[in-house]
Amino acid sequence: MKVISLVLIGTLFCLACSKDAKEDEAAQAANFENEKKAINATIEKETQSFFARDYEAWKSNYAQTDYAFQAWSNDDGTFDSNVGWADINKQIGRYITENPEPLSSHPKVERKNMRYKFYGDNVAYLTWDQFNSDKPEKNFHHSKEVRLMEKIDGQWKIVCVSAFWDYKNLIPASRLPMIQKIANESRGKNKI
Repeated sequence: MKVISLVLIGTLFCLACSKDAKEDEAAQAANFENEKKAINATIEKETQSFFARDYEAWKSNYAQTDYAFQAWSNDDGTFDSNVGWADINKQIGRYITENPEPLSSHPKVERKNMRYKFYGDNVAYLTWDQFNSDKPEKNFHHSKEVRLMEKIDGQWKIVCVSAFWDYKNLIPASRLPMIQKIANESRGKNKI
């Protein structure tokens, strides 16, 4: 009888632990979804405020640290980069000040295939495909985007921006809805 009681108690204990583990897993998944939404809101706000030329709103999305970084390709085949908040702020702050009119060169920005990797509770790495329209929204440029995000004082901030644009191969707007997944892209081969 003692053996049966011990087995029964052990079984109940295991079932209780299993239930707690499943509840913890569900809570963690829900938390990650909330964190993804918060990260997406930061990224969207940064894009919108840059195009609106709202300098204060734009800079509020960045980790203003000496390890912040930006890099992007240019349509002439060169690239630009800024290392550290002072450099980013100087370069982009000057650009916004010298070009105060809201930018409508890319009125529509679509992000697809977003992938997230969380490193603890305060750091996330993201990649995605971005489609940036021209002014009349007839064609899109494809870019591969990377962000490193850090939670600072409870808010997700952008630490690193890397944006690699394909300026050569325009995508007609009519094809954009059909694009669900970009696959087999390798150094300009098998492009959309």
